Amino acid sequence: MDEFNKRKPMTLRKRGIYLLPNLFTTGALFAGFFAIVQAMNSKFEIAAVAIFIAMVLDGLDGRVARLTHTQSEFGAEYDSLSDMVSFGVAPSLVIYEWALKGMGKWGWFAAFIYCCATALRLARFNTNIDVVDKRYFQGLPSPAAAALVAGFVWVMLDMGYDGETVRWYASAIAVFAGLSMVSNLPFYSFKDFNMRKSVPFLVIFLVALMFILISSYPPGVLFGLFLIYAMSGFVMWFVRRRKDRRPIA
Repeated sequence: MDEFNKRKPMTLRKRGIYLLPNLFTTGALFAGFFAIVQAMNSKFEIAAVAIFIAMVLDGLDGRVARLTHTQSEFGAEYDSLSDMVSFGVAPSLVIYEWALKGMGKWGWFAAFIYCCATALRLARFNTNIDVVDKRYFQGLPSPAAAALVAGFVWVMLDMGYDGETVRWYASAIAVFAGLSMVSNLPFYSFKDFNMRKSVPFLVIFLVALMFILISSYPPGVLFGLFLIYAMSGFVMWFVRRRKDRRPIA
């Protein structure tokens, strides 16, 4: 029931609180809260990893709810509130404490742009869920934006840079992620992938290769993947503009 998995209001049950999917949502919420606590204790690498763990748990709750037929209005609302903490407040606080704190008002201004954009992104997603093209997200999804911010912090720490050295790059990443979330750029949603259909052997091999690639250097590979995804919306928008401007023969 996150932004990567479409919630279906027509199938949501109006009553009842189901334990299993909400356990995953609670786990994602705890991971976001844990990231905030670790950032306050200056353990930024642990905080960044916690945000990625929140992403994994957030991606599972919706699938579990659909597989067990335990969707509910409560679960949908709880998921949105959890997303705000894990993908809005936590990343903005982590990057502020790590790099932006010494920039004065410009630092908290950049962090607030990201945090506010997440709230607006989640609100728009919940209200436009039956309006937009289901193949594409309208604006960068908040989990991807959080991964971009957390991935930047993680990879910079792994390379030996401190926040003070790359603070302007950090502020640019935070503002870029925030503005991308509230933009109208199309981002591929991967919703038309049917997990129940058979696939060629090559697909399984590529999935295994992806896991090997990520395990070889997690911070760099994850940051690179989500940076490519963040840029894909701009590329897709540019391609569409080019097509719209072509004269009709």
